[in-house]
Amino acid sequence: MHNETENSAAATDTQVTLARILEGPDVPVIEVNELTKTYGKEGGAVHALRGISVQVRRGEYVSIMGQSGSGKSTLLHVLGCLHRASGGTYMLDGVEVTTLDDRELSAVRNQKIGFVFQQFNLLVQEDIVENVALPLVYAGTPRKERLEVARRVLHLVGLGDRLHHRPYELSGGQSQRVAIARALVTEPAVILADEPTGNLDSRTGEEIMAVFQKLHASGRTIVQVTHDREKAEYSERIILLKDGLVEKVEQVENRRKATL
Repeated sequence: MHNETENSAAATDTQVTLARILEGPDVPVIEVNELTKTYGKEGGAVHALRGISVQVRRGEYVSIMGQSGSGKSTLLHVLGCLHRASGGTYMLDGVEVTTLDDRELSAVRNQKIGFVFQQFNLLVQEDIVENVALPLVYAGTPRKERLEVARRVLHLVGLGDRLHHRPYELSGGQSQRVAIARALVTEPAVILADEPTGNLDSRTGEEIMAVFQKLHASGRTIVQVTHDREKAEYSERIILLKDGLVEKVEQVENRRKATL
């Protein structure tokens, strides 16, 4: 009996250790292999992705770059479960996404991904606390709890003194910070940002990069799409696409440091 207890305890310790290893920073949050995406059929087919294989580790900050038509936006849409891949495999935080039906895909998208777009997409009739709390409404979180979480993440992005302002009372940079807070509110596995500074001037864009660097420093996983080399250099690694393929992957040796 004593040996059985010791064996059970040892097995439990092994499971805990294994779980910690599996959740460690070297485990990919995103892993795609030979990913393809084709629009249209036969003679009119457009091969947007031609067999992409990339990984993003937990806690990493990655930029995807490429010229117009390189496939970067298509890749982000597939990674965000907004579009289905035509072929290949996609593991997102341990879930094989390519085999899911529409209902399951929607659930994964809502639970594991936080989106930040070029357009802020805020509800003008609601204050920013209500805007940030919106994803938790769909998750069924009680009102008191979701508003508390929304206030907390708004403080995190530097808007603790603007909680009851409406979007039309904010600057462009403040509006984008609200959008970032909304992306954070469900504690997603990864934040996907599509040209997040595209509608902002250079100084305000740097402020948004500072927010991303702060979030990354706290352990968040961030993948941003940008055409701007300068913005890409705020991240740790750049994946350069060309004609639907990965042309090269490079580590950013001298990362830019943004300030609020």
